[in-house]
Order: sequence, then structure tokens, then C-alpha cells
Amino acid sequence: MPDQCAIATPKSPGLGRESVFDPGHLGELTRYLPVELVDEVLEETRTLQRRLRRLPSRVGVYFVLALALFPSLGYLRVWGKLTAGFRKGGPHRPSEKALRDLRRRLGPAPLKTLFEMVAGPIAQPTTAGVRYRSWRTVAFDGCSAVKVPDHERNRAWLGKVRTRLGWAGYPTLRLMALCETGTRGLIGAVFGPISQYETTYARQLLPLLNKTMLLLADRGFDADGFLTETAETGAQFVIRVTARRRPAVLAVLPDGSYLTRLGNLKIRIIDAEITMTTSSGERVHDRYRIATTLLDHHRDPAKTLVRLYHERWEVESAFYSLRHTMLDGTVLRSSDPSGLHQEMWAQLTVYQVLRIAMVDAVESQPGTDPDRASFTIALETAREQIILTGARAGDLRRASLPVLIGAIGTAVLGGLRPSRRPRTSARAVKAARSRYPTQPTEPRPRRSRNITGLTVLLRPAPNTPPPPSPDDPLDRRKAVRGFRPTGAGHRNRVFHLLSTDPERTWRPLEVATILKIENARSFATQMSQWAAEGLLHKVGYGTYTLAEAWKTTTLTAVGLA
Repeated sequence: MPDQCAIATPKSPGLGRESVFDPGHLGELTRYLPVELVDEVLEETRTLQRRLRRLPSRVGVYFVLALALFPSLGYLRVWGKLTAGFRKGGPHRPSEKALRDLRRRLGPAPLKTLFEMVAGPIAQPTTAGVRYRSWRTVAFDGCSAVKVPDHERNRAWLGKVRTRLGWAGYPTLRLMALCETGTRGLIGAVFGPISQYETTYARQLLPLLNKTMLLLADRGFDADGFLTETAETGAQFVIRVTARRRPAVLAVLPDGSYLTRLGNLKIRIIDAEITMTTSSGERVHDRYRIATTLLDHHRDPAKTLVRLYHERWEVESAFYSLRHTMLDGTVLRSSDPSGLHQEMWAQLTVYQVLRIAMVDAVESQPGTDPDRASFTIALETAREQIILTGARAGDLRRASLPVLIGAIGTAVLGGLRPSRRPRTSARAVKAARSRYPTQPTEPRPRRSRNITGLTVLLRPAPNTPPPPSPDDPLDRRKAVRGFRPTGAGHRNRVFHLLSTDPERTWRPLEVATILKIENARSFATQMSQWAAEGLLHKVGYGTYTLAEAWKTTTLTAVGLA
């Protein structure tokens, strides 16, 4: 086809058919999205034009990507940016309808495929701040603040949010991303209606995890089934769990954390209280309960993992760059689901190649943390380079720049920010669904404050009896019998009693008598429920023993101590 034979680089206008390909560029970002890659994607998705048009499919892909760089400009203004560097008599000026038809002809498939090709870990293993020990740190999270036009076709797909004060002004998309925390690059992303749970979207991204990664996630991802599926990918995880959960104690480790099981998954629970002192003298307290598959307290101390968990917030910075820096808070353009899919994949693709350009620049100076690179500088420089591409002045300017990092990298290195200072502030609602910007009980200051002191205090495991004597089994039972729990429930007391003789069978009445539990009938029902959950093994009518997975309590504690 003629399109396949076209010269990749922009040529001087007026050379016949080849000039129709001249607007097919993205400035300096074309080095990360070369025309050969775009042509291959078009062939793979079967969206390559059947005859040569004035607006070829290749030009359409770059035009849609340029729309993502200039979200507040109309079609013709964006087209003018792509052709600004060419002399008069260059590519013709199409109508808005022709550009709309070009978008419809392409559809979302080539843009989605293009994103999947550029998505993935960006940094080298030696880049500062991208790894914890041997694992690359990544994070899950969702963003529900991407607004779309209030059109009936969009409402039919996404619906609208009803709040206490009435219906929301615009339908919104829910974007779920798997982010490399060190660079804020995207390993994968999915999006759809906000009526679907975040874990529904996150499960679609689980195949992207592997044994080289350490996943960080918030409390919305602490369901037993989701944690098990995450562990099955081979990745390690450090995920915050809700404080309402009271997991059974399998073994208490010397640093105060303890082992437990969720089904067949053995995990470690870290319960910590954090106290922050701000520059204004305020003291802010918070409590974190973290579940992790890193079981060795020697190699992975509890306090180190508590501090590591805060790297999860890097994915929030990625969403901020997408939603506020790139989109500048504007509503998307498209009034139908197909156009929204195309537009979102274009946004994600442009965001990813900008991050790649930033990391290339940072890695040219070994030891520099990617956190110091400014996304705003990279974005504005990329916009400038689109206008300069093709102009003789632009060609001469680029010739004097370093070949490896280009104009974008040079601008990023020239504007490196100082090392990040620790700070805290209340989470304010930008797109408010109520009249209150923050929660009334929010302990953090409303304005950002520097953190001058940080204390992490590990809390003891709940309902843990005093250590029994290793010599006398009767003494062990007396130690358990004299213990009084400080919290609700009897589960951990029962497990510690049964672990004194793991092979023995027990009856609920006998256990209730030893532990001085008054309502024996209700307690028998409770033991039956624990057996249904796999925590106990029912060997006969009203007779129980510890499940096999829980019989390793003493050996595990000794092995990891």
C-alpha cells in the first residue's frame, strides 16, 4: 500500500503524495512513538486505510495523541500546532468534520494497542528510589474524578452520581492503574463505570504482576480472595487492612508483628501507631494495620515496612499529573463510549512516553531520584517541540542538543527540584459531593506542613496470652487459664490453648471450662463456625482439633525468631 512506502520523517512540502504524511508526528516524542511502530499497530488492528487519503490513518493516530497534549484546544487549533513548523503550501487544512470522521474511522483499538506497547516498568534496576531490596515497588489505586460530557450516550454507559445535594454535573469514569512508584510510570491501566468496584478493575491488572515486584495498596484491596490472588502471581505485597479485622494469631514475632493465615495464605500482620510532629508544633496520630507476605522480621523489620507503605501515595501523584496537569481539570471531548475509550488510551499513552522521556533524562545523571523531575516542565517542552518540528530554526536548535535526552530531557535536567521534604496535610475534596471540603474529624492540618518528627510504635498482637513454660504442659495450661483478654472474642485464646497439644482432640465444653467461658452453648456454635472457615478440623460430633495449617505455630515462631 502507498501508506507503507511513505518516508517516515517529515519532508519538505510540495513533494506530491508524501506531504500528506507530514502532520504525522508528535514533536520530539516521536522518538518514543516512531512511525514504524504506529504503522505496525495500524496493520495489527486492521485500521490502515485501504486507499491513500488526504488524512491517512497514521496522521490520525498522531492527531489523537496531540489532542491529549492540548486538551483545551479545538480540532483545527490542534491541527495548526502539528503543521505550524511547515512552510506555506504544505499539508491542506481539513475541516472539523473531516477530523471527526478520521477519529471515527480509527476507533479505540490502535490507541489501546499503542499504550500496551509502551506501558511497563521504565527505570533500570540501579535507578534511585525504584526498588526495595530485590523487588520493584508498584502500587494499585483508582481515580474516579475523570469527567466526561453529559451526553445521553455517555450517561447510558457510565450513569451519573447522585449525592445528598442532588445529581452530579457530569458522568465520571473510574480509572484503575498499576503504577511503578519510583517513576510514576504506568505498568497497566483499565477504566469503566464507577458502578464497578475497584477490586473488579484491579483483578484485570493482576496478570501484570510477577515475582520481581512488591505491591503496595490501600485498605480497599484487603479482601481475603484478592490477597490470595495477588500472592498467586508470585509478587510480594504490603497492603493496609482495615482496623476492624481481627485476624487469629498464629505466632508472635520478636518485633511485635505476628503471623496469621487467610485460607491457605500465610501472612504477617504489623499493627503500628504513627505520631507525626509538624513544623507548627501539631502532633498527629494515626494507626496502620498492614498485611504482608514478607515474613522474615530480620530482613524486613516492621518499622521499615511501615515507612515503605507510604510509597503507595506515588500513584496519587500519577493521577494528579493525568487529571490536573495534563487535562487541567477539563472535561473530556467525546460524547460516545467509543470516543471516550480512544481519548483515554491516547491520554495514557502520552502520559507514559512523557514519563519515559523524564526517566531517560534522570538516568543520564546516575544517583538522581526520578522524584526530582518535573512533569510540568516535560509536558510544556513537549508541546513546544510539536510546534518547532519541521521548521528550519527547530532543526538547527535540536542539532546542538544532547542526542540521548533531547530538548525535553535538557529542560527536565535544567529544572530539577530539590529532594522531597516530608510533609502532611488533610485530604481535601476537589470535586465535592458535599458542602464540606474535609472530614470534621480529620486530624491532619488543612494546610501543608513539614514533618519535623516521626515516631512508629508497634502495638502488641491482640489477645495474646503470656508465654507458657516450656517444661511443664500443665504449667502451660495454667498460664492460658489465668489469661484475660483485653479485646472482644475468644478465638486467639482458644488457638493458644489448642496449640499446647496440637494432636489432641477437644470438646467445646472442655475448652469453655478451662478458659472460664460462661455461655458454653454459644461457644460450641462459635467453634463450629471456625471449623467451617478452616481454622479448626472437626474430627467427630462435637470434637475438634487444630487444622493442619495451624499446627506449625511453635515451629514457625522458633524458625523465624
